Amino acid sequence: MPAPTADRRRICLLMWRDTDHPDGGGSEVYVEHMARWLAARGHDVTVVCAAHAAAPADELRDGVRFRRRGGRLTVYLHGLAYLLGRGRRTDVVVDVANGVPFFTPLVRRRGLRTLVHHVHREQWQIIFPGLRGSIGWWIESRVAPVVYRRVPYMTVSEASRADLGRLGVAPERIRIVHNGIDVPHPSALRARSATPRVCVLGRLVPHKQVEHALETVASLRHAIPDLRLDVVGDGWWSAPLRDAAERAGVDDLVTFHGHVSDRERDALLDSAWLLLVPSVKEGWGIVIMEAAARGVPALAYAHAGGVTEAIVDGETGVLVADRPALTAETARLLTDTEARLAMGKAARERAQDFGWTASCAAFERWVLQGE
Repeated sequence: MPAPTADRRRICLLMWRDTDHPDGGGSEVYVEHMARWLAARGHDVTVVCAAHAAAPADELRDGVRFRRRGGRLTVYLHGLAYLLGRGRRTDVVVDVANGVPFFTPLVRRRGLRTLVHHVHREQWQIIFPGLRGSIGWWIESRVAPVVYRRVPYMTVSEASRADLGRLGVAPERIRIVHNGIDVPHPSALRARSATPRVCVLGRLVPHKQVEHALETVASLRHAIPDLRLDVVGDGWWSAPLRDAAERAGVDDLVTFHGHVSDRERDALLDSAWLLLVPSVKEGWGIVIMEAAARGVPALAYAHAGGVTEAIVDGETGVLVADRPALTAETARLLTDTEARLAMGKAARERAQDFGWTASCAAFERWVLQGE
């Protein structure tokens, strides 16, 4: 536990959803780790996010006060209303921009920070094809940089900082604090599966492109006997993915585990030979480091943003250009035991440098100082 601080502040984190939300993912894991650290340091911490059936409207957990109001869009109005009402005496507000920010500069000027995991150019048209996606990208790429022109930024990778720079955010205004993992890891490694298994870990949404993993397994089923795929996670794209597995003729090779506990996740990673991360874009890719901590190398797309920093290409995993290359490299590593084990060992060693303690301490400095 971190030592308490004498510089106690009232801190509010505005975010679209929390980790209990059905669509919660890596961004929410990051923010809640930071919130717990801040609370343990003695700060008064409130998280304002959307309401959902899996959690109460108001909750105190690990010293963090959760205030859940509104839905997918109205949460933004509730967040601003909180700052104008009960939260008006807040010292620092962290505006977590998940595509669309809360536009906090419209209601206050002091103590503002904005956290952007990655920009969403590609995701807008995948999730909202046509006019709605174009409007969303216009808000994120044109409107937000102007509204937040005097606000300090934080992101999680050099790739995301570069993307923000292309939107007009000055690089010197952007602080980088990587995602973390539990170091040392609380559970011991279990035995690897005797037969080849690959794993996909994360939210089941279209831009994660889990279909590419299904197609990879379909392409390799005859070349690599006993190959299996574990899909770990849940989301609103689950049913279409199950249909896609059936159409690809691999429903007998794929297990959809849904949402699992951390212990179950670790057990599934321990059995895996490789992690596939075919996402369109990631700010960092916390799942890559979670797998690395279990000695599992990852494969991801070289154009997918922060994954190019989470993976050391050719050492802790492989970055590929497209789906055929993803299939080819998966086949190579599944059949080249020496290369795969060497990458897994290097990944596990590197993961030890990405503990939450250093990340949380850096996050706190940014919250308090804005730099």
